[in-house]
Amino acid sequence: MDKYQQSHKDKLFKPDRLDVYVESHRPRGLAQCPQCGVKYHAGQWTWHVDLSAQEVESFLCPACRRTLDQAPAGEVRISGGFLKTHEDEIIHLLRNTEEREKHDHALERLISIVRDGDELVATTTGIHLANRIGHALDAAYDGQSSYRYSDSESYLSVDWHRD
Repeated sequence: MDKYQQSHKDKLFKPDRLDVYVESHRPRGLAQCPQCGVKYHAGQWTWHVDLSAQEVESFLCPACRRTLDQAPAGEVRISGGFLKTHEDEIIHLLRNTEEREKHDHALERLISIVRDGDELVATTTGIHLANRIGHALDAAYDGQSSYRYSDSESYLSVDWHRD
């Protein structure tokens, strides 16, 4: 990772194109997701607002809709001999990375972590979490990674490998 990437890895880059799951349906006012409890306030989904004394619409958040539809925005494929001996540690790293990211960005979540042959595949509700997981794997275990964005920049595929 070069100095530019190092200095910008914690910043979220906003894609030029709109995400259908985020932009297609928005609550009219205050809302709360009945499934996960995240709240919609001032145009954002967040955990850090108290709406208990106000009238709140029940509205399924984009992350829960993606999870129900099994429509990930990101995918991280982990492979190599290192995975065989450190799978539990890697899964723990994935979950911890999700918790840290989800704290500040409520719509960034893991959809699933599944075994696919000799690979571990993690799917995410947002491209930023997939990106963050790739960087976390590099920082913790020093493997080789590659990042591929879709043409619309609404999907990210990360491949990480270490022998």
